Amino acid sequence: MKSFIPREVESLWTLFTAPTVWAIHFVGCYTAVAVYCAKAATFDFSFDTVRLALGGFTIVALAVIVLSAYLAWRQWGFGSGDPPHDEPTRKDRTLFQGFATLLLSGLSFVAVVYVAIPLIFIAECQR
Repeated sequence: MKSFIPREVESLWTLFTAPTVWAIHFVGCYTAVAVYCAKAATFDFSFDTVRLALGGFTIVALAVIVLSAYLAWRQWGFGSGDPPHDEPTRKDRTLFQGFATLLLSGLSFVAVVYVAIPLIFIAECQR
């Protein structure tokens, strides 16, 4: 089966993709809301606009994390190899890296969702 994403994409860098996306999302959301609430009177748009922009940012972050999880799942061999992958071979190192990346992607997905939850419940900045 031919894949549209080449195998060379899966490297040690894929291990850091999902947590990095979560960190960028976390800082971006909290910074945007803090700046808006501090300077709300100077902006020509409402908090709903900020909420929608951050909602779009959240969807993009989740999509990148899902892509990272797919690459990890593919690197892990689509779940064909059960852990532990503790033999000193290249194959086991690759399987371990894929499994660890898949777990980090799941954790990062949940973290992004939890960071986005306040966007639903916050009605407006307190004055």
